This record gives sequence, structure tokens and C-alpha cells, in this order.
Amino acid sequence: MNKFTVHKGLVAPMDRENVDTDAIIPKQFLKSIHKTGFGQNLFDEWRYLDPGFPGQDPASRKPNPDFVLNQPRYKGASILLARKNFGCGSSREHAPWALDQYGFRAIIAPSFADIFFNNSFKNGLLPIVLPDSVVARLFDEALAFPGYELTIDLERQVVVKPQGEEIAFEVQGFRKYCLLNGLDDIGLTLRQSDKIKAYEANRLATKPWLAHTLPG
Repeated sequence: MNKFTVHKGLVAPMDRENVDTDAIIPKQFLKSIHKTGFGQNLFDEWRYLDPGFPGQDPASRKPNPDFVLNQPRYKGASILLARKNFGCGSSREHAPWALDQYGFRAIIAPSFADIFFNNSFKNGLLPIVLPDSVVARLFDEALAFPGYELTIDLERQVVVKPQGEEIAFEVQGFRKYCLLNGLDDIGLTLRQSDKIKAYEANRLATKPWLAHTLPG
């Protein structure tokens, strides 16, 4: 998992409430046995005018020119600005995968669905909760100023606006530690690899019959 320390990026404002995970990554794209390749189908039904299917070349699709991520001014955006209850619906972990693989590192919204919120941290995506009034102001500024960028400093827990104004945000200490160090659940476990090896060695020394497998 990539570390998240300080990130400066272009902001894309998605002015929709209750964006569910089926909109983030539609169900037909969940058939892959791999954890990669979902970014090209992020918000698929909104980004394209034609129906998509797994393995389809994005170059053959018909983009929706009215969708925010298809507008030239937001090309390369890495911070998504959203409205309340972002990530509601089913619990699919593919939703933060798709956002991350598209290029987003953080999402700012007044509220998130709980499971999506938790899954985001586990996959290196930073969800930031800010008051409605603050998010509304950020929407106004992102729409008014092309090329609008924000800097997110996770260590200091602030969002820094272009003119230098800082907006503080809360993040649970353990989640912050994992993001700063690029540790998902597997990474956390592997930090104890020496203890795991020692335990396994001792287990086989005291119970050697566990090393044998039953005949098929």
C-alpha cells in the first residue's frame, strides 16, 4: 500500500449526494479475480454514454461530455470533493480500489458510509470528513477557479487551501499510523514475521506430527 504523507492535487467536484458503490464501480466489473484494472471503469455509467463490459477498450467508448471527470479542466484530478453519504450501498471493496486506481488519493465529504470509510483506509485512500458549510465553500472555489488545488498534510491533519488557509480534520490515530507508513492488514501482520517464524518453529519442535500431512 502506498504511503500517504503530504499530497497536493487538483480537485474534482462531484456535486451528488448518496453516491453508492454500484455507481462507483458497477457490478458487471466485479468478476475479475485480480485486484487491478478497475480504474478505467470508475463511475462507468456516468462517464460513458454507452453500456460497458469487462475487458472493453476504453478508447472504443463514448464519453459523456457533461460528466465532471470528462471535463478537460479536471483531467488528472487526485482529490475528489463529494457530498454527504458518499460510498453508501453494498460493501464492495472494489469501490476504493477503483478510486485509487483511477488516481484519487483523497476524498473530502461531509459524511461517508461506514463500510466504505473503513475500506478506504485499508486501501491507502484517505477519506476526510469536513462540515457541510466548509465543503460547500470548497465546491464554490473549485468551480470558480480552474486548476484549483488543495494540499493535504496527514501528519499535521490539515487541508491547505491555495492561499494558505488551513482546515483541520480528524483522523483516528491507528488509521493515521497505517497510512503514514503504507501498512494494510497484511503489511501489519508481516511486521511480526520474526515472531511468526519463531512460533512456527517452536510449534513444530514440540508437536512434530503437525509437519506431516494425511495421505490423500
